[in-house]
Amino acid sequence: MTVPDVTVVIAVYNTMPYLTACLDSLVRQTVGHARMEVVAVDDGSTDGCGELLDTYAARHPGLFQVVHQANSGGPAAPTNRGLALARGRYVLFLGADDWLGDEALARMVASADEWRSDVLIPKQVGVNGRLVPQGIFDATAASVGFEDSALAWALADTKLFRLDLIRRHNLARKEELKVYSDQPFTLAACLRARRISVLADYDHYFLVLREDRGNVTQRAGALDRVRGVAAVQWVAAELAAPGGQLDAIRARHFGWEVPQLLQEGLLALDAGLRDQVCDGVGELVRQFGAREVYHRLAVPDRVRLELAATGRYRELRELIAYEAEHGAPPEVSETGADGVRRRYAAYPVFRDGAVGLADELFLLGEEPVEKRAEAPVDLEAGRETGPPPPTLVQQLWRGAVPVQVRRRLRSYPAWRRLAAAVAADGRNGGRR
Repeated sequence: MTVPDVTVVIAVYNTMPYLTACLDSLVRQTVGHARMEVVAVDDGSTDGCGELLDTYAARHPGLFQVVHQANSGGPAAPTNRGLALARGRYVLFLGADDWLGDEALARMVASADEWRSDVLIPKQVGVNGRLVPQGIFDATAASVGFEDSALAWALADTKLFRLDLIRRHNLARKEELKVYSDQPFTLAACLRARRISVLADYDHYFLVLREDRGNVTQRAGALDRVRGVAAVQWVAAELAAPGGQLDAIRARHFGWEVPQLLQEGLLALDAGLRDQVCDGVGELVRQFGAREVYHRLAVPDRVRLELAATGRYRELRELIAYEAEHGAPPEVSETGADGVRRRYAAYPVFRDGAVGLADELFLLGEEPVEKRAEAPVDLEAGRETGPPPPTLVQQLWRGAVPVQVRRRLRSYPAWRRLAAAVAADGRNGGRR
């Protein structure tokens, strides 16, 4: 029997009506049906997906292989079963609510053959508001890594993998994970690959956000997310090179997935579950070296992570509630003995001796302070020149609005732009 160039694996569970567009896109592939196969595993669907798969298999003999099984509770088991049946030189995992551009498989196989890629990342776009990080798709590249690209932000399994790589290293999804089960798999493949490539010159893969938000990741629980992140970090700890490669993977998860657990939604959980989530996040921070990449994270994220890691759950809840009500905190700045001006986010816990968080966690930026030069003299006017005096509007504003409120408003870029425009207008006498 002829070995196909590529196997497309689809795990299917109650994805109607999106499944029709997915299957139609496979039928239209210009690579030709003789060079591809589709393995679709119906994971106990109850909405007609199984029957639709059987219809396509009968309509296109030799293209579709359909497997029916009892519901497993997540995408990992049906994906693994489909992977076990794959025969192609390459395998692509396709979401049952997603679809491919007509030339996708032909372009991917040709490029992977030319570059001898073990993993190839095709250009992906979101549909219906689906968020798809685009940094990795800045340009087509025969070879990329974690330190010279946004690869750490592209760990979904929506890629072309060389099947031999998967077989040699016995790679499979962890079936106990309800969410993120693709990320440990993808990360292990990338860290073991000889070459990872990016194909960014064509919209290959369309990821759909379902109108009912029924995508697996959208409906996952908080503790499931904690377990998923832990599984990814275990792979990174085992296989990633210390330094830039490992730090890129840490910074991605501790700068995105983990902070998402410490947002306003945390306050809506019952007390027991809320503390379990905080416990889980704190353990992630302590166990997987998150503090080593704090300098790469945004201030709100690292402050939240440290409060969780040090067991300051009450202060964490208060900080979340504070930002929900007030937005970004005001900035404070000071010049140290070293002549460097440092700007800090003045959260209520900033320099709270009872909490004991280091100033560095709140640091927004720093710059050396230049010594003030002697003011130039306007010889004709016989006086020093310098900054223009405040306008009447500025004087009235400063007299009427407390300094704490003015500082808070200055933390918003839109407000600073408006204030600058008003000041310029005042100095021009109202003339533009």
